[in-house]
Amino acid sequence: MYLVKDFYEEHGKYLELNLVMGHEGLNRVIKKPEVHRPGLSLSGYLKHFPTYRMLIFGRLEIEYLKELKLSVRIKRLRAILSLTTPAVIVARDFVPPKELKDICIEHNIPLFRTPMTTVGLLSKMFFLLNEHFAPTITVHGTLVEVFGMGVLIQGESSVGKSEAALGLLERGHRLISDDAVKIKKRGTGLIGSGPELTRHMMEIRGIGIINVANLHGAVCVRPDIEVDLVVKLEEWDDTHFYDRVGLQEKYCEFLGVSVPLHILPVKPGRDVILLIETIALNHRLKMLGYNSAKEFNIKLLETIQCRNQKKKVFP
Repeated sequence: MYLVKDFYEEHGKYLELNLVMGHEGLNRVIKKPEVHRPGLSLSGYLKHFPTYRMLIFGRLEIEYLKELKLSVRIKRLRAILSLTTPAVIVARDFVPPKELKDICIEHNIPLFRTPMTTVGLLSKMFFLLNEHFAPTITVHGTLVEVFGMGVLIQGESSVGKSEAALGLLERGHRLISDDAVKIKKRGTGLIGSGPELTRHMMEIRGIGIINVANLHGAVCVRPDIEVDLVVKLEEWDDTHFYDRVGLQEKYCEFLGVSVPLHILPVKPGRDVILLIETIALNHRLKMLGYNSAKEFNIKLLETIQCRNQKKKVFP
């Protein structure tokens, strides 16, 4: 449950919000990541009016209210302000009309002022609210940046996820989070980050907890990155058939978004770090439209077709 009080404490300074009145209403619930300019609603058209949104009054709204008769002004404001309105914000540091103040006091609606422009305030609030309400999950794994790609390394415990990430850091790549990775859905993509408590930390068996930023420098860490692919480490199984061509694309799903999946068998003698780098580079080539496996398959089919034609000519 996200309260107006929480929003004010987290972003009040950033949005330069000044609470004018309505302290008792700070415990109102913000139900959805939406804000609304009530321009059309103030004219009397209330069909589909969203009563659950925070309202922003800009220059147009304030000047329009001033032109209305007192009785009409009160009627229109009462129509859009209710017990379910989370909060009202007046932009550009305009002085709220007395009638707006009175109704906010009557319904215990928090009333804020800010020197920000209306458009700037709207864009920032949309971003902040969407960021808070975005679906989020926490998964087990290690998230690293490899050649600009967000690579989530997963696998069973003690398979070597953290060691692989440590080796990638030695090669100039960057750590986002170890052990626990928070994945947030933003638009059609996934953004991965780490918990505040374990940020820049890694657990290496036999060594313990290490601070990567202190050991390798601040250039070896970053707070978040888009998750582009998943590499799942598993112990080599001689009875299991592993794809040697790469024509079959595998995917896993987080929050309804499909992410390319690569299963990487691990055994002594295999350079896991080099293989993860190769997977990342190959994935980048695929994004650019070049697929090595498909190109090889086309050449193979052309060779077979050519041989079959020769057999028909020279039986």
